[in-house]
Amino acid sequence: MAVVVLDKICKTYGNNYHAIKELSLTVNDGEFLILVGPSGCGKSTALRMIAGLEEITSGTLSIGGQDVVDLPPKDRDIAMVFQNYALYPHMTVFDNIAFSMKLARKSKAERTKRVNEIAKILQLESLLGSKPAQLSGGQRQRVAMGRAMVREPAAFLMDEPLSNLDAKLRVQMRAEIASLQRQLGVTTIYVTHDQTEALTMGDRVAVLKGGVLQQVDTPRALYNRPVNAFVAGFIGSPSMNLYEGRLQNGSIQVPAFSIPLPASVFERAPGLAGFEGKTVVFGIRPEDLYDSRLPSGAAFPSIPATVKTIEELGSEFIVHLSVDAVQVDSGDPDAVEDLKGAANTVAKFEATSTIETGRQIALALDPTKLHFFDPDTHLAL
Repeated sequence: MAVVVLDKICKTYGNNYHAIKELSLTVNDGEFLILVGPSGCGKSTALRMIAGLEEITSGTLSIGGQDVVDLPPKDRDIAMVFQNYALYPHMTVFDNIAFSMKLARKSKAERTKRVNEIAKILQLESLLGSKPAQLSGGQRQRVAMGRAMVREPAAFLMDEPLSNLDAKLRVQMRAEIASLQRQLGVTTIYVTHDQTEALTMGDRVAVLKGGVLQQVDTPRALYNRPVNAFVAGFIGSPSMNLYEGRLQNGSIQVPAFSIPLPASVFERAPGLAGFEGKTVVFGIRPEDLYDSRLPSGAAFPSIPATVKTIEELGSEFIVHLSVDAVQVDSGDPDAVEDLKGAANTVAKFEATSTIETGRQIALALDPTKLHFFDPDTHLAL
């Protein structure tokens, strides 16, 4: 186990493209840290620099207190789990897991003992004689994990290891990996573009955009206290709804409606009062919007909206609506424009709602759950 410290790490390619810009990050001993962000944000590049697979343009990197900038990957005491598993197809599960020990000239008895220990942890005991082609995707992923674990490294590096699995298996495997990491207590850095994985697995989550670290914090803090509109829009599924409004006499004013703000909102967002009479960006998460006809929404103020599409998920409805307000781009390059061309709001409704597509409704919202951002910098107020 070891502390991993990145100090002002930069990566610049020959065309003067800055993939990583002064990334400073400390991964504590035994911590499970997630690097997350949209495509091209630099998360995999950062991981590859830690592994030694990419040269560092500038900055320092230490693992377990040792400067490793000039060390080759084999001397960094790390183990990497790749997206495509990278198993040897002609070898059995046993031989795949034991391969690094064989290269290190460990005795057969030692290899057998260690592989059996790992196989028991990963529930692979009955598969040790099988070839990768005979395994399911989840089983192959566990073999790749076992090959990394057998080395007892100072740190695990995982590059989108679940992206090739189907949705149900991903849910199962992310729970298994998180449980296994806590059992082993090995410092782990895990890259994903899936913010649901990030929120459910990591002790802390580092959000990147354009090679720049936006925020690093616990999943709960990222969700409840995003530092800017990008983090607010990226973290959460569906993402936060963001609009332009004008702060006037203790209310948010938009052309078609106004939202009165209780005193507690100004206490929670002390910078908001300075925008009296000015435009602000305000946001609300889909789960804080309600069908005003249901008891859950009856106590809150409401705004007019038109239902565009409804996704019935059994336990809840994901409702796409049109609200007469200017939608704000969070800056996520992976965000998909609404194909219907009119919906600018997403809400989560209880399955007892009787809303119908095409109907106008009163959309209730909890004003104490609003988030506010500077319209120029997009920083949280």
